[in-house]
Amino acid sequence: MSPAGWIGRVFIIAVMVFFALFFVVPIVWLLLAPTKTSGELLLNAPFSFGGLDALIANWNSLAAFQGGVVWTWLGNSVLYSGVALVVTLLVSIPAGYALALTEFRGRKALLMITLVVMLIPNTALVLPIFLELSAVRLIGNPLAVILPFSFFPFGVYLTYIYFSTSISKDLLDAARIDGAGEVRVFVKIAMPLATPVIALVGFFNLVGNWNNYFLPFVTAPGRKSPIQVGLVELLSNVPLFNPTSSASVTISLPVLALATIVSVAPVLVIFLFSQRFLVSGMTAGGTKE
Repeated sequence: MSPAGWIGRVFIIAVMVFFALFFVVPIVWLLLAPTKTSGELLLNAPFSFGGLDALIANWNSLAAFQGGVVWTWLGNSVLYSGVALVVTLLVSIPAGYALALTEFRGRKALLMITLVVMLIPNTALVLPIFLELSAVRLIGNPLAVILPFSFFPFGVYLTYIYFSTSISKDLLDAARIDGAGEVRVFVKIAMPLATPVIALVGFFNLVGNWNNYFLPFVTAPGRKSPIQVGLVELLSNVPLFNPTSSASVTISLPVLALATIVSVAPVLVIFLFSQRFLVSGMTAGGTKE
């Protein structure tokens, strides 16, 4: 290999190592922080392991914060994201199928509207959604979070693309000739072949809703908030970030780090268990035209 080739390879490896460290180092620090006391976190080596006693103490502090409100926030996240996931799948998959494989009046206009709505930032929709929910007196109700979370035009478009490119119309027409109705064709043939896209839509919707902060912040205050909004409440009780806080109970940095891990753990577990399913599911499908 020429010197220029070696230089290029070394440069690529250096860039990969840099970005790997850039993302891995903070995660390692976050995982080790809950094993330390506040003093150990400031004085000990950044990547040293503290101890199980400190981890248990931090866990107890987190669990006791405001009478265990952290578990209420976590339960709210499960409720909001779980129900919205079910509604999204029930709406997005049939909608994408209809847009891709059926003909009806207004089909192209509906597809264009879906594309346009996808381009609108979610934060730009928070104010009009808040005003609508306020007008029907839903602020503070679980539906104030579940209904907007269930609005997922990207899932409709992703399903539309999959059905348009990966499902053979001849296969569906053969089933219709054999006497299968449209609902049976969709349920018995199209949906089993669409397992990969169903999993992708569900995963993207779940992750997006679980990590959504702004909308629940304005529509579900207090103990009805999900865990992501609750983290801000914890952050406001950390003296380092809020020196003017007059709260009687303060949160230490190791406890805050532990709360952050707890908030992302459910999604991480789902990803680890669904990764194999998503990869293997991509090998299933119908014949292509």
